[in-house]
Amino acid sequence: MKKNIFTILSILSAFTLFAGGYKTTGVVDVSTNDTSMIFSYTKNKTPHFEYYGKKISNPKDFIGLRTLTPSEMGEENPLYSARGGKNYIEPALSVIHFDGDLNTELRFVDVKKSTSDNGNIETTTISLKDTKYNFLVDLIYTAHKKENVITQRAEITNNEDGDITLQNFASSYVSLRAKKYFLTHINGQWAYEANVSEDELTRGTKSIVSRKLVRTTLSENPAFMLALNTPRNERLGEVIAGALVWNGNYKIDFDYDDFMQLNIISGIAPTNYKLKKGEKFITPEMVLTYSANGSGQASRNLHDWARNYGIYKGNQQRPIILNCWEGTGFDVNESIMYEIIDDAAELGAEIYVMDDGWFGSEKFPRDNAKAGLGDWQINKRKFPNGIAPIADYTVKKGMRFGIWIEPEMANPNSEIAQKHPDWIVGAKGREKPTIRYQWLLDLSNPEVQDFVFGVFDSVLKMSKNITYIKWDANRHLEQIGSNFMPADEQERFYIKYVEGLNNVYKRIRAKYPDILVQACASGGGRIDYASLKYCEEVWGSDNTNPFCRLFIQYGESLFYPMKAIGAHVPKSGSRGIETSMKFRTDVAMMGRFGIEMRPKNLPPDEYKELKRAVGIYKRIRNIVQDGDMYRLISPFEDKNFAANMFVSKDKSKAVAFIFQHTFASVYYRPFIKLEGLDPNKKYKVVESNISGKSNAPIHNRIVSGEYLMNQGINNRFNKSFMSVMYEITEVK
Repeated sequence: MKKNIFTILSILSAFTLFAGGYKTTGVVDVSTNDTSMIFSYTKNKTPHFEYYGKKISNPKDFIGLRTLTPSEMGEENPLYSARGGKNYIEPALSVIHFDGDLNTELRFVDVKKSTSDNGNIETTTISLKDTKYNFLVDLIYTAHKKENVITQRAEITNNEDGDITLQNFASSYVSLRAKKYFLTHINGQWAYEANVSEDELTRGTKSIVSRKLVRTTLSENPAFMLALNTPRNERLGEVIAGALVWNGNYKIDFDYDDFMQLNIISGIAPTNYKLKKGEKFITPEMVLTYSANGSGQASRNLHDWARNYGIYKGNQQRPIILNCWEGTGFDVNESIMYEIIDDAAELGAEIYVMDDGWFGSEKFPRDNAKAGLGDWQINKRKFPNGIAPIADYTVKKGMRFGIWIEPEMANPNSEIAQKHPDWIVGAKGREKPTIRYQWLLDLSNPEVQDFVFGVFDSVLKMSKNITYIKWDANRHLEQIGSNFMPADEQERFYIKYVEGLNNVYKRIRAKYPDILVQACASGGGRIDYASLKYCEEVWGSDNTNPFCRLFIQYGESLFYPMKAIGAHVPKSGSRGIETSMKFRTDVAMMGRFGIEMRPKNLPPDEYKELKRAVGIYKRIRNIVQDGDMYRLISPFEDKNFAANMFVSKDKSKAVAFIFQHTFASVYYRPFIKLEGLDPNKKYKVVESNISGKSNAPIHNRIVSGEYLMNQGINNRFNKSFMSVMYEITEVK
């Protein structure tokens, strides 16, 4: 009898231990054409994240789902993980409530749906409320149907009896189940951006984080690709990709938790942010896509979303630019500008951009990086007649005129810094450090916002023919401190600076909707969708060497469409590597094509080749800028070759670029299989961007798409830094 009682007690004990988990009673579905994100809630209104992946045709199958997690394990896959209650995993939300309580327990209140853009956009708002306080969280999911992209943001409202402090306030929380997880992200440093790294995630937390405030994407990028079960492959396997729409400090956590699930927590980097009674805080959006066909399709989803919704005027054609910086440096004046403008017009450029060195006061002329920044009057010694005649001359030569500014910064040796020391970011009583001999202006201050807007406004007023602005930013945040913000709100500066910058962008776009703006920050320091929301393009890197650019542009293309990446042809020897004009132009034509030099310094044959390439790019531009990109060979994975192609949406035209960046062997000439074509169509293949007769075996042949995708193209390479470019056109 005693033995039987012991057995019964053991069973009851085991049942108590393992009778945890939850049972769903309601389901919320957020879907695109090919994907589903599904959430649930229980009888007591506890919300959970259930699924993200291939489209589920009947989401109601999730009703009645029962999980069997032991009760002592805490809260399993919450919809939006909050610190407190039963939850001990990494939180998306951490709050210190008005009375000091550190716990938040969110419960489902309501769900609302709406549609827009002829039904392509469906917005789902899930309202949550804390069990104790009048503290509200709305999670807003926007499904872009055709693009297979879902964005998420959170709106956090403090209706408590006093001020609260937000510590973690993520934009997005995604909970996944797989056997293995492989994280791909891009990283590097100045002139060495967008290196591609892949890591298999192990238990614990891996983070992508930047606290630089400005130039936040030189070293890291707020974007990722996550391959499920197997390493990332361009064509095969499940991949989830994401990119945060924020141009300040960010953090993306990949938390491999006790439930053997991976939780992706994305948003502004945690900081103590006081949210006053009655205030609402809106997080930036996180852009997410799922692909069942490898990372290539995930990229194409993001590129389509970007052109349609994520980039300022993303569907407009991008022009060919000649920028003078690598040709002149600070040595700009009237005679040199007229000379370069003549060459730019002869080459076929569509915009000429005059870079740094044109401004500065009499006391602090801008002759180098050490002085003048912040004093935005014309340097009369260099331009005695002003800028307007040069801009007018550019237009007469059939081009548009652009100019460089860096309005967020000031040299200590400038009149503006000496007049307004209270505008400089830094702590009182401490020496303010400089980077590139400059300080950061405090954009949390409305007066500074007015000043920065005024810089943009006054520069454009110099001539009605200035229609392009290169907006640079050559330092990041080090010492923090705002003379404008109260002492007890200094940590709000990280966010208020960015909000101030974006307020300026909004004012600029309200007044100047048609001015083309490039976001440049020491090269690739502002490659993010928050900058692209207001700027047509970003500068890919200050490193224009084509060998390096093969790697940089590959990494950036994982998340950003190449029409938004400025890619310029430099003179030979850029960054110490001699390359042919053909190799340089073939690499640059895979982005927003441009030129970075003083053309008169080119040998005559290279000048002629460059002019030919400009004409070719005008012919293929729509395919590169608006077609589907296929990364055929990664330079990070193949020690000898790299290859990309672009295919028009109707598959009638394509252009392929194939490179031997490092000599392999005269006997090693692999066939490169193309992608994205229609196997049932016939295509004429022509080698392009060449002088003289083609040696390509496929040149001027008509073959099927099936042949090109299964057999491929063989190329004659016999040394390093060789390239071929093919124009592929449907034959009816």
